[in-house]
Formats: sequence, structure tokens, C-alpha cells
Amino acid sequence: MKIEKALGRAGLNDKQTKVYLACLELGASSVKKISQKAGLIRTTVYEILEGLKQKGFVNTFLNKTVRYYSAEEPEQIIRLAENNIEALKNVLPELRALGGEAKQRPAVRFYQGREGIKLIMEEILKEAKELISFGSADDLFREMGEYQQIFVKRRVENKIPLRVILRDTPKARERKNLEIQQLRQVRLLSTETDFNGLIFIWGNKIAMFSFKNDLVGVVIESKILAETERGLLNGLWDKIYN
Repeated sequence: MKIEKALGRAGLNDKQTKVYLACLELGASSVKKISQKAGLIRTTVYEILEGLKQKGFVNTFLNKTVRYYSAEEPEQIIRLAENNIEALKNVLPELRALGGEAKQRPAVRFYQGREGIKLIMEEILKEAKELISFGSADDLFREMGEYQQIFVKRRVENKIPLRVILRDTPKARERKNLEIQQLRQVRLLSTETDFNGLIFIWGNKIAMFSFKNDLVGVVIESKILAETERGLLNGLWDKIYN
């Protein structure tokens, strides 16, 4: 049983294992004898032997008009496995590079409802070293209520500074008046456009919230996109004086 399991780990399925062991026990033999020993039909055994030959587990030769197959010695199988491992080691940098490219692709997650938005806010509290934000304070406090006050308190406790550009409203001015004690810098944007969303940027992540109709949150993880969005907000920040 241990032999079968070991050969299975070496890449052989049940039928391939039976045929290889039959070859090992019989020595050089015809397909007919090997099929009898393995308990499999000849056509199947022939296909399996050809597959084992490609894997390097058996070799073959002709004696007059009869083709014989013999198993490679177990030591040779070990050498084959070692060579395969060495070959993988040699291409490890390329494999890591391919994996790194996949990690650079943006990852997107969607959340719905207040509980979903809370999950994102908790992620921010756990990970952020600093925050940049843009949006509407009115909608955030209206929809998240008491939790938003808790979030602010915990953000201050965690020493996460926030720079935020808010649509100019009485609620936003209230936020600005509490700048120092709530570890926040606020700049007010006067605009006739009525928008109902909010953006947070931290690390390599962007969180976007929609507070109109359905409550929806989207988290995008991408270094390139986060740097781009951060650059846009920094540029806007520098143009607002208040």
C-alpha cells in the first residue's frame, strides 16, 4: 500500500501504478504478459506503457517482431524526480514573476448595506496609517449614524490622520471646526453638483461608497489605481484654500 501511495505522489494514477509494478516484477516482457499480470486489457496496457515511457518510468525494445517493455530501476525513478525538482527550481524566478504580475492586477470586492459598509470601515481602522478622503459628510452621517461617531473615535485612538475634501455644507463646516481634536484636516469644496458618495484611500486600496438608493461599497486593491486617485485628490487639495 505504501508503494502505491508513493508512486501516486510521483504522478502515477492507479492503472499506471499497476502496470509499472507489473513491469518491475516481470522484467522485460510483452504487452500480453504485462496486461495479464496487471489485470488490465491489452489495448489499455499498451496506451499506459506508452505514457509511462514518456514519463521515463519504462523503456522498450524490439526482439524480432515482438516489442518488450521493462521498468526503469527504482533509483532511476528517484533521479527523474530529483531532476524534475531541479528543473522547477531553475524556473522559480520566472514562476514568481508570473505570480507577481497577477498580484498587480486590480482586485475588486463589492459590499451592500450598512453591515457591508461597516466591514470596509473596520478594514480601514485595521490597516490605514493615513487616510485621504473626498465626498459628502451629510450622507455618511445620515446613513451610518452612531457607528460613524464610533469610527471617528477609534480612528483618533489609532492615530490615523485624515485629510478630507468635503462638499461645502453645514455638516461639513462642523467637521472642519473639529479638525484638531479629531485628527483631521478639512477643505471645503463649493460646488453646485449634488453628489451622494464618499471615497477613502489608504495604502494600495480605494474604498468607494454610494449612499443614494441602495447602500453600496466597493474596495479596489491596486497600487497603480490608488496612486493615481491619490494624485488626483492631492492636486485638488492644493487648489482649495479655506
